[in-house]
Amino acid sequence: MRLLWSCLLLAAIGFLTTATPHPRNSSLHRLTKQLLQYYHKEVRPVHNWAEATTIYLDLCVHAVLDVDVQNQKLKTSVWYREVWNDEFLSWNSSLFDEIREISLPLSAIWAPDIIINEFVDTERSPDLPYVYVNSSGTISNYKPIQVVSACNLQTYAFPFDIQNCSLTFSSILHTVEDLDLRFLRNREDIKHDKQAFLNDSEWELLSVSPAYNILQSSAGDFAQLQFNVVIRRCPLAYVVSLLIPSIFLMLVDLGSFYLPPNCRARIVFKTSVLVGYTVFRVNLSDEVPRSAGCTSLIGVFFTVCMALLVLSLSKSILLVKFLYDERRSGQERPLLCLRGDSDVDESRLHPRTPHEEAKESPVRQEHQVQSGTLKEVWFQLQSINNYLRTQDQVYQQEVEWLALLYHFDQLLFRSYLVVLGLYTVTLCSLWALWSSL
Repeated sequence: MRLLWSCLLLAAIGFLTTATPHPRNSSLHRLTKQLLQYYHKEVRPVHNWAEATTIYLDLCVHAVLDVDVQNQKLKTSVWYREVWNDEFLSWNSSLFDEIREISLPLSAIWAPDIIINEFVDTERSPDLPYVYVNSSGTISNYKPIQVVSACNLQTYAFPFDIQNCSLTFSSILHTVEDLDLRFLRNREDIKHDKQAFLNDSEWELLSVSPAYNILQSSAGDFAQLQFNVVIRRCPLAYVVSLLIPSIFLMLVDLGSFYLPPNCRARIVFKTSVLVGYTVFRVNLSDEVPRSAGCTSLIGVFFTVCMALLVLSLSKSILLVKFLYDERRSGQERPLLCLRGDSDVDESRLHPRTPHEEAKESPVRQEHQVQSGTLKEVWFQLQSINNYLRTQDQVYQQEVEWLALLYHFDQLLFRSYLVVLGLYTVTLCSLWALWSSL
């Protein structure tokens, strides 16, 4: 009985072994082993070494992740594709169960040494270790990458700025005699391809203009493919949060010119506007990207308007201080009629001895009293006349200063109108230019 069970067990094991095919017997395994058995990835895959290997490149911008104006860096997410022909990786598909395409490890085959010249950071991309190879030896290497590249970013027209950043692909060591570059698609198709771009970000993709050129150097001539990525900023959020409040603040400051120049309330009003300018300037510095070599046009106009405000405020302060000093100096000149010491002055001017006063008759004394009263009235009238003349001189000086400062105030007002008009016209022109692209 045990012998019978042993025979049945051996028969079941043999049947299972025969029914389950071994991986080494598969056509894919045999094909992969045959292709890589004598393959050397250190050698450029051509039979004739004088022939150049042509690499076909394609680029599709997926998203703009970050625009660092201060450090002049652009971070984008792109879909990158490489296609080339490997003459040592071709086979007859009829001998391998009509297998026309397989995947091979990228580390096991030769790959071109193509880099992006504008790279300023390590490449961040998913680790895709395999590439597709078809029966004719064409290799396709597709992968998404995050590119952090150097770019000359300009913020002069912020928030209506348009940036043009290039991604240049070239070989490090292979000259154009060994490795040539070509576009995988038509140039017009590459330029207007926006299907994969995410439009939910702050930036909008305008075009990706491709160009082919030869870089000549002492080491040789190198083929280059350049993709000019043109993007523009969506300005609506900045128009609502920056431009419209700045125009309102300038209009309020413009209205302060309707207050009299010698009015102290004007100083208080302009000081409050200056505080508003300062707070808005702090918010503006946080919102506007900072660049060492370029200043935004909004910042220039805002600084000019702030300078006009400070100049007008300083003028009003000096005017009030000058008028206060003039009036104070006029008030310190006393009226002789209010002193009540005209008799003392008269006695000082015409001193008499007691013996002479005793010899005078009563009529003479009465006549002298009337004459002293008339002289006292005369001195009072002279004092009043001198005081009125002094006040008239002070008033005339005030009128002259007020006329001069009124003209200066009108000059500032017109300058403010010109700056505000230029500011509005420039913003409208930039917006129209931005919309036309």
